Amino acid sequence: MADTATATPEIGLSASAARRINKITTGQPAGTMLRVEVIGGGCSGFSYRFGFADKANADDQVIERDGARVAIDEASIPFLAGSEIDFGGGIIGAACRVHIPCANSGCGCGTRFAV
Repeated sequence: MADTATATPEIGLSASAARRINKITTGQPAGTMLRVEVIGGGCSGFSYRFGFADKANADDQVIERDGARVAIDEASIPFLAGSEIDFGGGIIGAACRVHIPCANSGCGCGTRFAV
Protein backbone atom coordinates (compact mmCIF):
# COMPACT_ATOMS: atom_id res chain seq x y z
CA MET A 1 0.00 0.00 0.00
CA ALA A 2 1.41 3.37 -0.96
CA ASP A 3 2.13 6.00 1.64
CA THR A 4 -0.50 8.70 1.41
CA ALA A 5 1.64 11.35 3.10
CA THR A 6 1.66 14.78 1.57
CA ALA A 7 3.93 16.95 3.65
CA THR A 8 6.00 20.00 3.03
CA PRO A 9 9.67 19.34 2.40
CA GLU A 10 10.42 20.81 5.82
CA ILE A 11 7.84 19.45 8.27
CA GLY A 12 6.70 15.84 8.54
CA LEU A 13 3.80 14.07 10.17
CA SER A 14 4.28 10.50 11.41
CA ALA A 15 1.74 7.76 10.81
CA SER A 16 1.14 7.44 14.56
CA ALA A 17 0.45 11.17 14.86
CA ALA A 18 -1.95 11.00 11.91
CA ARG A 19 -3.85 8.15 13.58
CA ARG A 20 -4.06 10.08 16.87
CA ILE A 21 -5.19 13.29 15.17
CA ASN A 22 -7.89 11.38 13.29
CA LYS A 23 -9.02 9.78 16.55
CA ILE A 24 -9.27 13.02 18.52
CA THR A 25 -11.01 14.93 15.72
CA THR A 26 -13.65 12.23 15.26
CA GLY A 27 -16.97 13.74 16.27
CA GLN A 28 -15.71 17.28 15.74
CA PRO A 29 -17.15 19.50 13.00
CA ALA A 30 -16.02 18.58 9.50
CA GLY A 31 -12.68 20.16 8.61
CA THR A 32 -11.36 20.30 12.19
CA MET A 33 -7.57 20.08 12.19
CA LEU A 34 -4.71 20.21 14.65
CA ARG A 35 -2.93 23.56 14.94
CA VAL A 36 0.74 23.68 15.96
CA GLU A 37 2.39 26.97 16.82
CA VAL A 38 5.67 28.13 18.30
CA ILE A 39 5.43 30.79 20.98
CA GLY A 40 8.06 32.73 22.87
CA GLY A 41 8.67 32.10 26.54
CA GLY A 42 9.16 29.12 28.75
CA CYS A 43 12.29 27.92 30.46
CA SER A 44 14.23 27.37 27.22
CA GLY A 45 13.15 30.37 25.13
CA PHE A 46 10.43 28.90 22.93
CA SER A 47 7.67 26.37 23.29
CA TYR A 48 5.21 24.77 20.97
CA ARG A 49 1.56 24.30 21.67
CA PHE A 50 -1.24 22.34 20.14
CA GLY A 51 -4.80 23.43 19.58
CA PHE A 52 -7.61 22.89 17.12
CA ALA A 53 -8.75 24.92 14.17
CA ASP A 54 -11.92 24.64 12.13
CA LYS A 55 -10.15 26.08 9.07
CA ALA A 56 -6.71 27.16 7.93
CA ASN A 57 -5.77 30.83 7.90
CA ALA A 58 -4.52 32.39 4.66
CA ASP A 59 -0.87 32.30 5.81
CA ASP A 60 -1.00 28.75 7.25
CA GLN A 61 0.90 25.84 5.82
CA VAL A 62 -1.26 22.71 5.99
CA ILE A 63 0.30 19.27 6.04
CA GLU A 64 -1.73 16.10 5.61
CA ARG A 65 -1.29 12.41 6.10
CA ASP A 66 -3.90 9.66 5.95
CA GLY A 67 -6.75 12.16 6.32
CA ALA A 68 -5.23 14.02 9.28
CA ARG A 69 -4.53 17.70 8.75
CA VAL A 70 -2.21 20.04 10.64
CA ALA A 71 -2.16 23.84 10.28
CA ILE A 72 1.05 25.72 11.04
CA ASP A 73 1.18 29.51 11.01
CA GLU A 74 3.74 31.28 8.86
CA ALA A 75 5.74 32.64 11.82
CA SER A 76 6.20 29.14 13.30
CA ILE A 77 7.41 27.44 10.11
CA PRO A 78 11.09 28.52 10.37
CA PHE A 79 11.30 27.16 13.93
CA LEU A 80 9.83 23.82 12.85
CA ALA A 81 11.99 23.34 9.74
CA GLY A 82 13.11 19.73 9.47
CA SER A 83 10.81 18.65 12.30
CA GLU A 84 8.44 15.75 12.58
CA ILE A 85 5.18 15.80 14.50
CA ASP A 86 4.87 12.44 16.22
CA PHE A 87 2.72 10.65 18.79
CA GLY A 88 4.11 8.16 21.23
CA GLY A 89 4.36 7.00 24.79
CA GLY A 90 7.00 7.61 27.39
CA ILE A 91 7.59 7.77 31.10
CA ILE A 92 5.32 10.80 31.46
CA GLY A 93 2.62 9.32 29.22
CA ALA A 94 1.44 9.24 25.65
CA ALA A 95 1.50 12.60 23.89
CA CYS A 96 2.04 14.40 20.63
CA ARG A 97 5.55 15.75 20.35
CA VAL A 98 7.49 17.73 17.82
CA HIS A 99 11.00 16.44 17.13
CA ILE A 100 12.93 19.63 16.31
CA PRO A 101 16.44 18.96 14.94
CA CYS A 102 17.50 22.63 15.04
CA ALA A 103 16.90 22.89 18.81
CA ASN A 104 20.10 23.50 20.76
CA SER A 105 18.53 22.49 24.05
CA GLY A 106 15.21 21.58 25.58
CA CYS A 107 13.59 21.00 28.91
CA GLY A 108 12.34 17.93 30.70
CA CYS A 109 8.71 18.34 29.65
CA GLY A 110 9.67 18.16 25.96
CA THR A 111 7.61 21.15 24.81
CA ARG A 112 10.19 23.91 25.33
CA PHE A 113 13.32 24.44 23.29
CA ALA A 114 16.09 26.88 22.37
CA VAL A 115 17.54 27.49 18.90
